[in-house]
Amino acid sequence: MALGTATGAYELRFDAGRICLDLLATTHPVERLDSLVVLRAWITGSGLVPEGTPLAHADASWLVGFRELRGRIGQLVPGGPAPQGRLYGLALGRVNEIARAAPPAPRAVPGEDGTLVRELHGPPECAALLGAVARDAVELLTDPVARAGLRQCEGDNCPIVYLDTSRGRRRRWCSSEVCGNRERVARHRRRAAVARA
Repeated sequence: MALGTATGAYELRFDAGRICLDLLATTHPVERLDSLVVLRAWITGSGLVPEGTPLAHADASWLVGFRELRGRIGQLVPGGPAPQGRLYGLALGRVNEIARAAPPAPRAVPGEDGTLVRELHGPPECAALLGAVARDAVELLTDPVARAGLRQCEGDNCPIVYLDTSRGRRRRWCSSEVCGNRERVARHRRRAAVARA
C-alpha cells in the first residue's frame, strides 16, 4: 500500500492488487482524480510509468479518459450490472476498444550506478496509458482464478473491490492499515464501553 504517495489534500492508494482496481479506488471516499496534478501522481504511483517520467503534456482530456475508463471498469467488476445486460455489454465493448491501444514502450537503460533501469521510449500518450489499464482489466476479468479472488471490502461503508491473494483467501479488508485498523479501533471501543457499563 502507498498511502501518502501523493502530497497535499489527497491520498492515493495502491493496495487493491491490480492497476484497474486501484483506478476504481480513486472514487472513495471522495473523487480523487480531481486535477491533473493528482492524475499524474496516480499514473506514476500505480507503476504505469517509471518514477520521473515527464507527464507535463497531460491535459484535461486525460482526466476525462481515465474517469470514463474507471466508470466502465466499475460496471464490469462484481456488483456492477448483470453480465448479460445492455449496460454490461456497452461497458465491455468500450473497455475492449480502449485495450486495443498499444501500451507505452519500455526500454532498459543504464542508471546512475550502472544497473539497468526501466524508462519509456518517449513521453507516454494518454491512449497508451488507458490501453495498459484496460488490458489489465481484460486480463483480470478473463482469468477465472483472479476473478474468484475479487472481494469487496468488509470495512464500514467501503466500496473498494480488491484482489485477495492472501494465504487461505481470508483477507477481509481492502487495506489492513486503513479499513482493518478502523474495525480494530471500533471493536476496542465497543469492548471498552461494555467493560464500563
